[in-house]
Amino acid sequence: MTTTTSGACPFSSAGAEFNPFVEPYLADPYEFLARAREEEPVFYSPEIDYWVVTRYADIQSVFRDTKTFSATIALEPLTPLYPSSIEKVIEVGYVPGPVLVNEDEPLHRTRRKRIGDAFAPKRVRELEPRIREIVTQYLDKFVKDGRADLVDDFVWEIPALVIFMFMGVPDDEAGLVKQFAARRTLFTWGRPTEAEQNQLVEEVGTYWNYCKSHVARLSENLGDDFMSDVIRAHREDPELIDETYLYNTMLNFLFAGHETTTNASGNGFRTLLENREAWEEICRDPSLIPNAVEEILRFSSSVIAWRRRAVAEATIGGVEIPEGANVLIVNGSGNHDSSMFPEGDSFDIHRPNADRHLAFGFGSRTCMGSPLARLEMKVILEELTRRLPHMRLVGGQKFTYSPNTSFRGPDHVLVEWDPASNPVPDDRP
Repeated sequence: MTTTTSGACPFSSAGAEFNPFVEPYLADPYEFLARAREEEPVFYSPEIDYWVVTRYADIQSVFRDTKTFSATIALEPLTPLYPSSIEKVIEVGYVPGPVLVNEDEPLHRTRRKRIGDAFAPKRVRELEPRIREIVTQYLDKFVKDGRADLVDDFVWEIPALVIFMFMGVPDDEAGLVKQFAARRTLFTWGRPTEAEQNQLVEEVGTYWNYCKSHVARLSENLGDDFMSDVIRAHREDPELIDETYLYNTMLNFLFAGHETTTNASGNGFRTLLENREAWEEICRDPSLIPNAVEEILRFSSSVIAWRRRAVAEATIGGVEIPEGANVLIVNGSGNHDSSMFPEGDSFDIHRPNADRHLAFGFGSRTCMGSPLARLEMKVILEELTRRLPHMRLVGGQKFTYSPNTSFRGPDHVLVEWDPASNPVPDDRP
């Protein structure tokens, strides 16, 4: 139970235990979160100076109340910048600013409406042949080997190449962008030391200047891609979308557009192969894959938590939240809440309401790129189950995760199979 004393921070048994940067939480956050939902669904964490919200209905209420709970904190570094890092931010010329994910209404709605057509279902569906081609190319590289890391060898680059296509980035620049993305997670949602943070700022500066040069390159020859559409919107309404907004959109969409899908796919591989019956079902019947994707997103969310700031006093789940307080809404915990998902800690690819998950946010804050992520995961599983239905997890491997509050996916998923038994004859040695 949470108790408070006048002028003091609240005491919380859950808050005292909660540390999202270390084991055992990193390996399995859901055991702790299940207890929190039952015993202390809203608690204060002195470790991160956030109020932590764990139940589905309470998380929905925070997403809904955009007047009380501001999104402006969403991309602020969880670890405040050291003075030396602030100097480096100025030195490298990085100018952080709002993008869709960290701006409030009514500006969020206005900008989203202006640039959201790029994610229309028809436009996304038109990418499926190219996505399948990319997936096939990567499978071809290891299908005869009998062993692979499904993260490093497979989904590390595939979502990046897809979002590059969407953003107008040449494929041969994948390495730079992927390396930045891995580091960006630690910079914004982790606990870097001063030396680490200084290095991360240097890398942010490099990436910022890359984004500026890419926008300049596209501006000279606009294409049929999302970033070109944003540049067109800037030209039509430079007050709504200024140059800094262009660069920040480029920087943040490239990160969000592939890091989350890489993590979601890695989560899916591990979960399905640990639940062998579910894996074999989708191998026999690919029509089950779309709902399996939804259940993966629910059961093992790649975005496990998001952030808000209370701009006025509020009450969440019967707990008083002071004005100015930071709020961590743990989407992944809400996705396991049995009041919405019966036996929520169980994995069930036939779950009828799996798509009610909060993995992509909620309401007006639903991720604009969710149709693209779903399509990528569907194609990846269709091709993997078709060509390697007999693969299995390498025994004894330890799954590790990036030490941060919000983004979760295994660093590696090692699998093995007998290539002589590959069902497609051309895939055999």
